[in-house]
Amino acid sequence: VQLQASGGGLVQAGGSLRLTCAASGRTSSSYAMGWFRQAPGKEREFVLAISRRNGNTYYADSVKGRFTISRDNAKNTVYLQMNSLKPEDTAVYYCALALQGSVLSVHVKAYNYWGQGTLVTVSS
Repeated sequence: VQLQASGGGLVQAGGSLRLTCAASGRTSSSYAMGWFRQAPGKEREFVLAISRRNGNTYYADSVKGRFTISRDNAKNTVYLQMNSLKPEDTAVYYCALALQGSVLSVHVKAYNYWGQGTLVTVSS
């Protein structure tokens, strides 16, 4: 399985960006896809995730009401819509795939495959 993330960039505070993550290769029908982020000097943290099978989602408190995750199963693609961006959202964003996606996990170790990361920079 390969994950290709795209869509990062530089945006002013209050602006919006949309990230895309496309999965290719053999996957299960019950996988989950999530987004994590890692700011300089910090650990990688969970942002949100979505189940391929039923569309259930789970969000970190820090992004609720501002970020939205959606999926296109036919394309094995997920989208991360980020609105009302803040400087503290600045990080490298990674998409990840968990083969066992029946329960959405916030833990890095639950995800089997990772994309290459895309940088999001929010200026104040």
